[in-house]
Amino acid sequence: MAVRDEAAKLADEIADLRHAIHTEPEIGLDLPKTQRKVLDALAGLPLEVSPGQAVSSVTAVLRGGRPGPVVLLRGDMDALPVTEQTGLPYASAIPGVMHACGHDLHTAMLAGAARLLCARQAELPGTVIFMFQPGEEGYAGARYMISEGVLDAAGERPVAAYALHVTANKPPCGVFSTRPGPMLAAADQITVTVHGRGGHASQPHRSADPIPAACEMVLALQTMVTRKFDVFDPVVITVGSFHAGTTDNVIPDQARFLATARSYSPASRALLAEAVPRLIAQIAAAHGLTAEAEYAAEYPVTVNDAAEAAFALQTVTEVFGPDRGEQAQCPITGAEDFSLVLQEVPGAFVFLGACPPDRDPETAPTNHSPIATFDDAALAEGTALYAELALRRLARG
Repeated sequence: MAVRDEAAKLADEIADLRHAIHTEPEIGLDLPKTQRKVLDALAGLPLEVSPGQAVSSVTAVLRGGRPGPVVLLRGDMDALPVTEQTGLPYASAIPGVMHACGHDLHTAMLAGAARLLCARQAELPGTVIFMFQPGEEGYAGARYMISEGVLDAAGERPVAAYALHVTANKPPCGVFSTRPGPMLAAADQITVTVHGRGGHASQPHRSADPIPAACEMVLALQTMVTRKFDVFDPVVITVGSFHAGTTDNVIPDQARFLATARSYSPASRALLAEAVPRLIAQIAAAHGLTAEAEYAAEYPVTVNDAAEAAFALQTVTEVFGPDRGEQAQCPITGAEDFSLVLQEVPGAFVFLGACPPDRDPETAPTNHSPIATFDDAALAEGTALYAELALRRLARG
């Protein structure tokens, strides 16, 4: 029986696992309930299973019956600090926590792929590492797993690594999308604290007001993007948090804001790290104030290996048909810590549309929305692609 047909037969079991994970979402690096569900799903399979030491990860190794290379498949497991508003029968039972990014689907699909590949162990020409990762949403869980040896779990490094990620809007459900080169942006955090001198709001000349200076900094960052960076090597800076003062008639001692910076090349990322603190310091000085700008590097650019991205698309078209795979024209400004894996191993990051049939992919709520929903119909397709990528890549040697 074809892998895709076998995945379809497992669809209900995969969906049950996905719903169980969705109902009990967990945030960050400590995911004991999710980890237990994964371990239970893998129980009885011919796998070498290793729970993480520092984090709630699961590494499982399947050694095939024939010699060959190693391939790694990754699925992330963590949720977001979002209050679910979907009304689904399996909606989150944990207040303020939701699988709004579809990681519950990734985990269930990877467990399903493990089932499919274990059934083919005897003829498998090589080894598969299943990487069940916590802490993708800003906690760099991949870094912890790499430090604990996930890339060497089979005794030798993988020749290729693949990750899938569902989307709640476009592309349409069941359509896979990837591209060679940059697939997702680097993401860094900027923390700015402007120091002034507080006083009465009716006499600002007797104080040193940090708020106008901080507001000028917010606008100046946007101008800097348009004047310091090549439009064909894009940069995005968004201020997502701004705090100052306590009431209308008091000038505060300080103002503070947080921003995210997205970039697609090492050169632009390095320029951001140098130019942002300088700009902040100079604007503060122009106002007779002082300021600190902490530029914290988070996730690097997720860069697909050209050959592996082409192989992934070829696999999609051969397994599902030419209308089910698309080469993305542009990378997206989201970020991923699978980038840390791809810095060590060539591979590809692939998106899979999971927009429900009653929603328009062009207008549906996006990942991270409290009303984002994902169609279970994508589960069997993602499971099949995980398995096919491993089988076909191992067969290539």
